[in-house]
Amino acid sequence: MQEDLIEKTALAVFRSNRVVAFTGAGISVESGIPDFRSAGGLWERFDPAEYATIEAFRANPKKVWAMLKEMGTLLENSRPNPAHLALARLEKMGHLRAVITQNIDNLHQEAGNTRVIEYHGSHKKLACLSCGREYAREEVALTALPPLCRCSGVLKPTVVFFGEPIPWGAHLEAMEEARTCQVMLVIGTSAVVSPACDIPVAAKRAGALIVEINLEETPLTRQVSDWILKGSAGRILQSVLDGVAGRSRL
Repeated sequence: MQEDLIEKTALAVFRSNRVVAFTGAGISVESGIPDFRSAGGLWERFDPAEYATIEAFRANPKKVWAMLKEMGTLLENSRPNPAHLALARLEKMGHLRAVITQNIDNLHQEAGNTRVIEYHGSHKKLACLSCGREYAREEVALTALPPLCRCSGVLKPTVVFFGEPIPWGAHLEAMEEARTCQVMLVIGTSAVVSPACDIPVAAKRAGALIVEINLEETPLTRQVSDWILKGSAGRILQSVLDGVAGRSRL
């Protein structure tokens, strides 16, 4: 049954040049980045209420930056896994139009995807809370915390903290892609964080085929997804890619 669904997915992707991937933390687990909410994740040691809200950051940026520095080291040491590489290959083949990601790890770009909408920001960019000036992470020394802007304002990653709005441009781009795609691959997300969870719903309402790739069922599975492929994102996406590539050679 699963193999039949993988074949159906490959056929749907092969027939379309308007495929969009919507990804969450699960796609990066194989790169050594644990889901923050799972056992061993950051939230097991760092209470989100103390470290992940914009209020906490403004109240004690030095304390929050200690967590951010550790998180940044983990992300910098990670590399794209077969799931990221398969999506990059699908883009090069002309099928995948965009990736909408909730992740902040930059792994889609490192794998080779060129149209990546970072819905929750990126750890690779810092912005000043006072003047708004942006810096690449590698431009800023983290020897003294918190790092400061040239204007002496506190720098913060462009990552969206709890209590902050989604960047308006990213939201508009994501919803436009959702409403105009033919196939949406929903990969490694629990689909419970708002407003990101509305993206697959918008695609479904516009008539897209929704294929979910997750280890377990989610709130989307029986309400929004046309079918679910259970298993590791790397193995399943490689199988889908093989199916698409095989048809391309026919």
